[in-house]
Amino acid sequence: MSTLQATNVTCPHCGRTNRVPAAAEGRPTCGNCKQPLPWMVDAGDDDFAEVVEQATVPVVVDLWATWCGPCRMVSPALEKVATDLAGKIKLVKVDVDKNPRLARRFEVQAVPTLLVLDKGQTIARQAGAAPAPALRQWVERSIAGREPAQKGDGA
Repeated sequence: MSTLQATNVTCPHCGRTNRVPAAAEGRPTCGNCKQPLPWMVDAGDDDFAEVVEQATVPVVVDLWATWCGPCRMVSPALEKVATDLAGKIKLVKVDVDKNPRLARRFEVQAVPTLLVLDKGQTIARQAGAAPAPALRQWVERSIAGREPAQKGDGA
C-alpha cells in the first residue's frame, strides 16, 4: 500500500480545488470541469520509482536544494510550465540534500538540474535556471512525438 501524499491543486480553468495523487495511472482532471490539472508533486529516494518511473506521462524532474538561489527562482517558472502543459507532463521536485541516492544516480553536479523522463528513461537534461518560456520550449521539444497525437495535430 502506498504512503504517498495527495496534494491540493487549484484548477486553472474553473478555480475548484482538487486532490491530486502523487502516483496514479493516467492524468489528473478536475472533478468539476473535467479539464486537465497541473500535476506537481515531491518525490524522494524511497518513492521515486512509484512517482516517476511508473508515470504514464513524461515527467519533468527538478533536482534542487533549499540553499540554492537559482532553484528558488526556477521553481515558479517550472510550476507555470506544468500548469501550461497540464495533462501532458508531471512535475516532480526532488531535494538533493534529503535524497542523496537520487543525487548520485543522476550524477548531479549543480543545482538546479532538470531532467525529462519518459517511462523512467532520461530523454533530456539541463543544468541551471531559465525563464518559463525557455523551459516550456525545452520541455515541449523533449516530449515531442512521445504523446498520443491530438486532433488537429499534423503537417
